[in-house]
Amino acid sequence: MDKQFLSAEIASAMRAHDKPRLSILRLVKNEIDTKEKESGSELAPEDVVAALKKVLKQTGETLEASEKAGTNAERTALLKQQVEILSGYLPAQVTGDELAAIVERVIAEGGLTEKRDMGRAIGRVVAECGGNCDKAEVARLVGARLG
Repeated sequence: MDKQFLSAEIASAMRAHDKPRLSILRLVKNEIDTKEKESGSELAPEDVVAALKKVLKQTGETLEASEKAGTNAERTALLKQQVEILSGYLPAQVTGDELAAIVERVIAEGGLTEKRDMGRAIGRVVAECGGNCDKAEVARLVGARLG
């Protein structure tokens, strides 16, 4: 995803009068604009994805708090919808057998054998996946393999 694609999606949401999509995409655009002002240059596509992930995380945390409070069902439904919208823009997550194979390969190639190598192994697996994996699942797989 890049900034031009995001702008096109915002325009599309405006034409379709899709308020949930429009509001969450504007949040992402605002986050990108803020980061660009801080850095003084245009963001690379991977930085745009990082901004998208940040907004997704914040929205997910707000959703959890809203579900725990249980007082505003309409807001909770909107937040769920927005989380689904943002998830649709992220690259596919590496999971299951593919993730297990990456863990095995990283451990074998790095010669990692002890529990103390766990942090290094997790870092390499996450980097190999481009950050598109569940870090808790990676830690579980690495822990089981090195434990």
